[in-house]
Formats: sequence, structure tokens, C-alpha cells
Amino acid sequence: MEGPLEPRDPSLLRVSDADRHKVAEILRQAAGEGRLDLDELDERLESAYAAKTYADLVPITADLPLRAGERLPGSAPRPASPGVPAPRHDTTLAFMGGASRKGLWEVGATHTAFAMWAGITLDLREARFTSRETVIYANAIWAGIDIVVNEHTHVIVDGIGIMGGFEQARDKVAPAVGPDSPIVRVKGISLMAGVSVQRRPMPGQKSKRLGRR
Repeated sequence: MEGPLEPRDPSLLRVSDADRHKVAEILRQAAGEGRLDLDELDERLESAYAAKTYADLVPITADLPLRAGERLPGSAPRPASPGVPAPRHDTTLAFMGGASRKGLWEVGATHTAFAMWAGITLDLREARFTSRETVIYANAIWAGIDIVVNEHTHVIVDGIGIMGGFEQARDKVAPAVGPDSPIVRVKGISLMAGVSVQRRPMPGQKSKRLGRR
């Protein structure tokens, strides 16, 4: 029996035309500020439009500063600066009731969620990850556990559903993972229950229409 698939290196994922245009705009801004001369601008623009993966885009702007709020394609946004305090939660338990984690909170290398005759929501869109890869142990019995991530999070679902479901639900926003994207691996068992992971827009942003899979 084959083992679980290893996560793909996000830096090797293919870039879109929109990603290339964003990098080109950063280059043009840098040239306008005198950071690049015209020959350098032409050379880097050519490299940007020829890029195939996120790894190809990284060196093109590695020596250029970014404006406030600006980020490179494929990189994960930082919802808050490291100095802003965030509550740390390593477990979430619910029995005959409900529990939720949302907003700014800190997630360690592992997080355990257990629900029985109850419901749990783990919203990771604004969470602060302390590790490159986070493992969520989600176990549910006659219950439901919903895990929400943003478009920049690389998700791997390898739990088991017994007379229930353990799956990644249809995305509400297209994935935009890159070399700096956090990796969330969801493991566990759902017994006559449901565990789902869904990619949604950041709070306050509208959902984008996606084509049928």
C-alpha cells in the first residue's frame, strides 16, 4: 500500500500572468525611484515574463524594497507584526456544545481539536504560525470540525472518515501559494461525523467566483 503523498514544494508551483504583471509593476516602481537603470529594468522584465515558477520570480526582486502593504506573488501575508500579542492555543475541545478560534491567535507546530456531539471552528486565516509546517489533529465523533484557511496556505488533508467525511471542501477563493506559504496538514478520524477544510477570502474581502472543478 502506498504511503501518503508528500507536500509539493510551493516554490515549484506555476505562476500566473497576474503574478508576472505584479512583479513587473514592482520593477517599474523601482526604476522610477532610481533603483534600477533602463538596461537592468529591461533585463529583469524579460526574466519576469519568462518565469515559470515562483522560484523563478524570487531572485528578480530579492534586492528591492517593498512598499508598506506590498508583497510578492506567492508569499504569505503577515496579519500582524511580531510585537502584537496573540493568545496561544494548542488544544480546542468541545463536548455537547461549540467552540471556535478566530481572528489573531498563535498556532504552534501542532494543534489538537476534539469534538463529540459538538461543533468546532478553527479559523486560521489571521492566525500566526510559529512553524513552517503545522499539523492539526482533528478528531470528531458525531460532531463537526470546520477548518478555514486563506488563499496563501498550502493544505494537505490526510485524515480518515468512518461513516462520515474527512475532506477538503470546495474553495471559496483560488489558491495562491508560494515559497513562503505556511503548510497546514490535517490528520485525524471522523466517526459518523464531518471534518472539512475550506479555503476562503480574508475577513472583510468578497468571495471570488471560481470555475467548476
